[in-house]
Amino acid sequence: MARIRVLIVDDSALMRQMLSSILTSDPGIEVVGTAPDPLVARDKIKTLNPDVMTLDVEMPGMDGLAFLERVMALRPMPVVMVSSLTGQGAAVSLRALELGAVDVFCKPADAAAGGLTAYRTELIEKIKAAAMARLRPPRDPAARSITRLSVTQIYRSSDRLVAIGSSTGGVEALRDIIVALPADAPPVVIAQHIPPRFSASFAERLNGLSAVRVKEAVDAERILAGHVYIAPGDRHLRVRRSGAALVTHVQDGPLVSGHKPSVDALFHSVAQTCAGKAVGVILTGMGRDGADGLLAMREAGADTLGEDESSCVVYGMPKAAHEIGAVQRQLPLSRIADEILRLCRAQGDD
Repeated sequence: MARIRVLIVDDSALMRQMLSSILTSDPGIEVVGTAPDPLVARDKIKTLNPDVMTLDVEMPGMDGLAFLERVMALRPMPVVMVSSLTGQGAAVSLRALELGAVDVFCKPADAAAGGLTAYRTELIEKIKAAAMARLRPPRDPAARSITRLSVTQIYRSSDRLVAIGSSTGGVEALRDIIVALPADAPPVVIAQHIPPRFSASFAERLNGLSAVRVKEAVDAERILAGHVYIAPGDRHLRVRRSGAALVTHVQDGPLVSGHKPSVDALFHSVAQTCAGKAVGVILTGMGRDGADGLLAMREAGADTLGEDESSCVVYGMPKAAHEIGAVQRQLPLSRIADEILRLCRAQGDD
């Protein structure tokens, strides 16, 4: 089987060396070249024909976003953004995902001391997922915010809960779903595999585009209709009861199914807490996090949906869930928001 050909673009010679060392330690990956800036990278893309490119987010004197936009227009390819854990890095990286990047990898704070080696498994996983990714067209930069609508009484019961899990490609998939929800939509809880600090920026950006209120989840918060709660990038999100109300439970802890936040952790909690008064949705992503939890939701009486292969950036998590019988219906991304609302209305009529 051919190895994945990777081009590394970063202004730091140390970072280029460290990324190369980590990636070449995997027999399935070959680093075919490195570049200190987009100008050199442009020529190396032409001569080396890489399968995947890593691209530094913040490069002095160079606009990584402009370069990404040109690459996606002239020579579309899977790109993984390499970002610092900063507010600016998060904002730029989220914009990069809108422009067509597949995923984001965070530089550790102690990279100069060799701390990047602790990220080996995550980085290799992201490169392999990117190599399998189906590219989506870039977002229209003129996309506008949606006017918030007045809340009606259709979905007021917080017992009608929607739980969504996603990974690679999920940031943009979630955007498609959330912006389509009305202001009075059922409450939504989300576990997306996303770096720490990025989740808050992601929630803020979605909140500005959506009729529902979107926020990063905090512990012991009452779950309300018309609200979307996104798990922090380094914490598990679960759902619990406090009397008649549903509340968030956000906590640190070991990885579950290899991840934190974990889709399985969220889905299992919803199965135990909400039984049949829930809808579970598993979206694009590599691996099988969420498959077992979605099966638990279905066995508890919840309705379950999976994104079908035609619209997935990576058809991994939905495929794993489908193969074990956790998914009642597979649908393209464009139909999932409407189906969520239809199922919640049907549950409300029970």
